[in-house]
Amino acid sequence: MYTLYIANKVYSSWSLRPWILMREMELLFEEKLVTFGPGSNWESFRKFSPAGKVPCLHDGESIVWDSLAIIEYLADRQRGVWPTDAQAKIWARCAAAEMHSGFNNLRGTCPMHVGLRIRMKEITPALQADLDRLNELWSEGLNRFGGPYLAGEKFTALDAFFAPVVFRIQTYSLPMNTQASAYVKRMLALPTMQQWQTEALREKWREPGHEKSAMAAGEVIDDKRIGP
Repeated sequence: MYTLYIANKVYSSWSLRPWILMREMELLFEEKLVTFGPGSNWESFRKFSPAGKVPCLHDGESIVWDSLAIIEYLADRQRGVWPTDAQAKIWARCAAAEMHSGFNNLRGTCPMHVGLRIRMKEITPALQADLDRLNELWSEGLNRFGGPYLAGEKFTALDAFFAPVVFRIQTYSLPMNTQASAYVKRMLALPTMQQWQTEALREKWREPGHEKSAMAAGEVIDDKRIGP
């Protein structure tokens, strides 16, 4: 059975990617959550990940780190990770790679924080450029392949890659076009997304660096977490 190492669900966007894909595909795996500590997590995460980062998948003697590598590892062993249609598969891989290496202004300005609701102090031109590209990309996929998911009728790795963005849009009330907003609502309604969110809101651990980064984006208008 697979073992998937992740970090706090309230913060860890990278962990969400393989976790939600594996849940949607109903793959059996053991989840091991290791909390972020203040400062560097290199030493503690190096105990299970060569890169000292999350997520990391263990499968017998195989250790696979980085969310994209995990997705491709699973794709070599499981049907349905990527779309079966050839053109949809090409497009989905390109879009996932773009997310994996890009959208840096969105990442930096709006770090993932499932618990807070924040009123942005401003939408900078750089952030708006990322949102414009996101609208364009999502609309292309939904129109070209018919939805309701980005590459067709089934949830694939592409939707898993954009799942953290969906939470960011919710947290910061980011303005999206009608089609993208409808996709966000569909994603947030998924039982797997609901499970991740529920478990994130129950976490008691607070990591000051992640909290500060999220609050820097604007005014906190709500904290939906349970407990201190």
